[in-house]
Amino acid sequence: MAADAERSILVLGDSLSAGYGVPLEQGWVALLQDRLDAEGYEYRVVNASITGDTTSGGLRRLPRALDTHRPDIVIIELGGNDGLRGTPLQVTRENLRRMIELCRERGAQVVLAGIQLPPNYGARYTEAFARIYRELAGEYGAELIPFFMEGVALDPQMMQADGIHPNAAAQRRLLDNAWAALEPLLQNGRSG
Repeated sequence: MAADAERSILVLGDSLSAGYGVPLEQGWVALLQDRLDAEGYEYRVVNASITGDTTSGGLRRLPRALDTHRPDIVIIELGGNDGLRGTPLQVTRENLRRMIELCRERGAQVVLAGIQLPPNYGARYTEAFARIYRELAGEYGAELIPFFMEGVALDPQMMQADGIHPNAAAQRRLLDNAWAALEPLLQNGRSG
């Protein structure tokens, strides 16, 4: 069914969506395709995620991905590497803003995956960083995953040995976190 779908969902992310350290078929993006198929939604999922990517890299890659795949929905899961590298907040905000605008210009709906940084970056920076996602989602009417790593980030059983990347056991939880924001946008794409 997925191969014949005219509708598509583009996932533009970093290692969390590229499935770093997890077999490709076990990553949350592959599980998303499985769930869509099982529930009768005729969407093809395109994973344009790259481990280590930043909002700057995503912004550079997005126009071509939009032209190539013509997605109905874009899930933007970027920013974690910006925060870990100490990228100025305004740069991250403006990159995310421009990505949302590019998607909307092409008629794609946006799901923005909120990222929270570890507390060692300081309360002021981490709160300002998390606020970027809430504010942009509100400003543009985008669906928001409040914290993409909810239920995963602080659970050692869900994390790889590096303490940064989710393991295979965490992928269904990541899918559930994304699904809550994505599902309301899918209603018109259901078969039958």
